[in-house]
Amino acid sequence: MAAADSAPAPSSSSPECPAAPSMPTDPDFLSCVLQPPTPSSSSRPDADYAALRRLLLRRKPPSALQHRMEWRCNGKGYVAYRNFLLRRLDGGSAHSTPSNSGRWAHSPGPALSEADSWSSIRDLRTNSGLSRTVSISSKQSDTERHVRFAEPAYSFVGMHCIFDSCKTSVTILKFGRASSDLLAYGAADGSLTVCQVSEPPSVLQKLIGHSKNITDFDFSSNNQYIASCSLDKTVRVWEISKGTCIRVVYGVSSQLCICFHPVNNNLLLVGNANKEINATNFSTGRGISKLNFDDAVTALDVGHTGQLIFAGDAQGYIYTVSVNSHTGSLSRTHKNKSSKSKSPITTIQYRTFSLVARCPVLISCAQDGNLSFFSIATDAKGYLTLICSLKLASRVQTIRASFCPLLSLEKGEFIVTGSEDANVYFYDLARPKNSCVNKLQGHGSPVIGVAWNHGENLLASSDSDGTVIVWKRAKTN
Repeated sequence: MAAADSAPAPSSSSPECPAAPSMPTDPDFLSCVLQPPTPSSSSRPDADYAALRRLLLRRKPPSALQHRMEWRCNGKGYVAYRNFLLRRLDGGSAHSTPSNSGRWAHSPGPALSEADSWSSIRDLRTNSGLSRTVSISSKQSDTERHVRFAEPAYSFVGMHCIFDSCKTSVTILKFGRASSDLLAYGAADGSLTVCQVSEPPSVLQKLIGHSKNITDFDFSSNNQYIASCSLDKTVRVWEISKGTCIRVVYGVSSQLCICFHPVNNNLLLVGNANKEINATNFSTGRGISKLNFDDAVTALDVGHTGQLIFAGDAQGYIYTVSVNSHTGSLSRTHKNKSSKSKSPITTIQYRTFSLVARCPVLISCAQDGNLSFFSIATDAKGYLTLICSLKLASRVQTIRASFCPLLSLEKGEFIVTGSEDANVYFYDLARPKNSCVNKLQGHGSPVIGVAWNHGENLLASSDSDGTVIVWKRAKTN
């Protein structure tokens, strides 16, 4: 659009031509100036190009720079940023106000309901061999629904696909890094299944090697490898394309959580029941360094710069750890209590930016149902400040939670979590009262894991019966 700001004007020194303004502002005039020459294959000008230019010039918002400053990238790409701007520009009920900040309801398009979704769900059940009764609904009661406003980014149209080949509890599932198609899930029988969810959904590999429960796994940055850990005291590295285990690292205790370093992908970080985080060389399988804690390390995540690790233990404490991206050396900087109880942390998740906190943030989920939302002071070596918390029912299962980044672009801080009543719940942590804003019903047993794909058009959830459901979000444009 730089050409629009400096359109050529007749020279003021010419005696035949009067002076013209140097900065013309009429959009129609500018669009004609910017219109390309007539194509050689046609005698008509490109009308679509001119119309598009007129539209862009007329709708160019004066505060676009401010909107982009508010966005702060949020760790996401163009799709999320586009949706953010569309909600800003469309006006009406999509805007956040104190009375309708991020509330949920049915969008003008199709919404998930029993009547609308039964035919497609019946087909999915038939194709996947799922024989038990499934009830699907994301409706609230009439008394709840009339106070909830439209949030088109999180309206669901039903199930995209179902994977039910696993016969034991699916304890953990994740989409590939920056991937909307690659999904993997680990089970209590030690198996790790890699799937594609695009049409047609299919199982790509079933990775067999662990002898006990898969506690965690992570994709490498290029999605060529998976590193998994288990209660069988081993860490295994898998080459996805071949479906083979290329390395086994033996430990002395149960390996409970694992992640690749985001900057140095040759660095694996593993928390275990021996009260340690080990930094391991991915290529050789050799330990580089380790750091001791007060109890078993049950969950961890790494900041996007790779300089800070956040780890939760079996007593409900959250630690901030500094890591050297080159050498892998670890040092503890802060120790924080997530709640008053001494309950194991089941989820630690870092996020680059939050509109509520205006800085990096962290959520933690504990076995006793405590959800905590922290701001991160990066200039103070990752010091955590509790912003708000939410108390849910205590859990027997190790149930996990996840941020909802797109929805959180509106006023509020939304997360999704499984539950032991077989539902998937969405909560606004910034709204202590009436914090539950939606739920998805479809599982027949406790929902343990939840995960978004990269574009956040698909949400995957897993349960203790071994069923994985991929939910499809409604299109909004």
